[in-house]
Amino acid sequence: MALALLLTLVVLLSLATSTAVLRNDLQQQYEQRALAVARSVAASPGLAHTVATTRPDPRGRVQRDAERVRRRTHALYVVVTDDRGIRYSHPNAANIGRRVSTSPDAALRGREVVTIQRGTLGSSARGKVPLREAAGTVVGEVSVGIATSELDRQTRKLVLLLGLVALVPLTIGLLGAFTLARRLRRTTMGLEPEDMADLLREHAAVLGGVRDGVVAVDHDGRVTVTNPEAQRLLGRSLPRGVRIEDSGASDEVVRLFAQDPPPVGALRVVGGRVVVATRLLVQREDRDLGQVLILRDRSDLDQLARELEATRALTDALRAQAHEHTNRLHALTGLLHNGDVEEARGYLSELSEASTWVSGVDDPYLAGLLAAKAASASEAGVRLVVAESTWVEGRLVHPLDAVTVVANLLDNAIRAAKEGPRQPPWVEIVLLSDGADFLVHVTDSGAGVPAEIAGSVFGHGFTTRGEGVSGHGIGLALARHTARTYGGDVLLVSPVSPTHGAVFEARMADVLSHHGAGERSRP
Repeated sequence: MALALLLTLVVLLSLATSTAVLRNDLQQQYEQRALAVARSVAASPGLAHTVATTRPDPRGRVQRDAERVRRRTHALYVVVTDDRGIRYSHPNAANIGRRVSTSPDAALRGREVVTIQRGTLGSSARGKVPLREAAGTVVGEVSVGIATSELDRQTRKLVLLLGLVALVPLTIGLLGAFTLARRLRRTTMGLEPEDMADLLREHAAVLGGVRDGVVAVDHDGRVTVTNPEAQRLLGRSLPRGVRIEDSGASDEVVRLFAQDPPPVGALRVVGGRVVVATRLLVQREDRDLGQVLILRDRSDLDQLARELEATRALTDALRAQAHEHTNRLHALTGLLHNGDVEEARGYLSELSEASTWVSGVDDPYLAGLLAAKAASASEAGVRLVVAESTWVEGRLVHPLDAVTVVANLLDNAIRAAKEGPRQPPWVEIVLLSDGADFLVHVTDSGAGVPAEIAGSVFGHGFTTRGEGVSGHGIGLALARHTARTYGGDVLLVSPVSPTHGAVFEARMADVLSHHGAGERSRP
């Protein structure tokens, strides 16, 4: 509405200005026209002599000639005076012989005058010229007037014409303003400028203060918003106005935007971090406005969970060791009580050669993890076997990450064995050290991995447990990502075999240190 009023006001002001300019031009034209007629009359042969030698006569030659010129030129009047301003001609013969109503002094002094004045016949555009004899002596004046009513009539015609001309652009402008206003209201969801300013402030406050990563795209898939937390999680800033596929976002982020149905609380690994991803569709009045991807960082929680799992594994290992040591002390007490001193001495020598309760493993985190997983496997009805070929010399430099890889492989294998067709279910693990490198080999008795999905088992969110199962489909992906962080990898060595299920192998480089390792040799 304001734009339409402004446009109308501008057109009206332009029309008024144009009218004033054109009226001024018309006025000058009428003045010059009156002046030209006056000059023509003043130049008539014998007119100056007649005025100088005769008296005013309503029926005289001067009156007849003046009236003929007036009718021919459509002038309001043609008045001839002597040097005292006494009329010799006038449309109203009764005024002949009387002094003119306006001053003739300028013309009598030899000057030409053009002006708008009001006289006995009304307002007119006037031209006054001196009436000279052949010798150049001024003997009177000739005054010609053109009625301003004609000027007003011509002005009205011009105003009407200008109005019609201005009506076209005004109509187009109003239609354009109306269309633009409708489009703006549709684009801004009916928000006024003040509302949009408030919304912008709230938008900046919310996106800057929220602890979740927010990535928004419009209905064409172009990036519109990437808040600071999202930039941190993605490891980069996504350019605005670029399609999400071309923005440099990771393949996992692109898949999250394309996934159908939209993910809700899905665990994914994005930019090396475990996140909870939720995609929301944004609609208003049945219009598709785009999508918003919310990424909640779970890396800290995952780190705490891994630390808790490692601590729990170590605690279980210590509990198992304490239980085993109690049994050994009871055995030693029995030997000494029976006087079997040599047997007791040999028994102590054997105990001193073993540093952990798991044969071939020096690291307490790995030993504790194996003890904890053995207990959880037993509860699931699965037997966890640590192969006799296991040999890990030294301690883990990064125990939490190594425990993550081993724990995820064991969890996956225990679940596969439990749900597999072979009875009794079992899982075998081999742990090896190759200098500073750490190798893991896990085999289960499950049904294996079908050939058609063998290439997808490491995909984020992939699971064989069916759709809608929360918290699954990320273990293998996280294990592979963690291993690759240390220059290694996790591979599916064998999808299935007649004697066992799937076989997974993991390698992590430079995660073992020999400082503090036991001074024992492999038997």
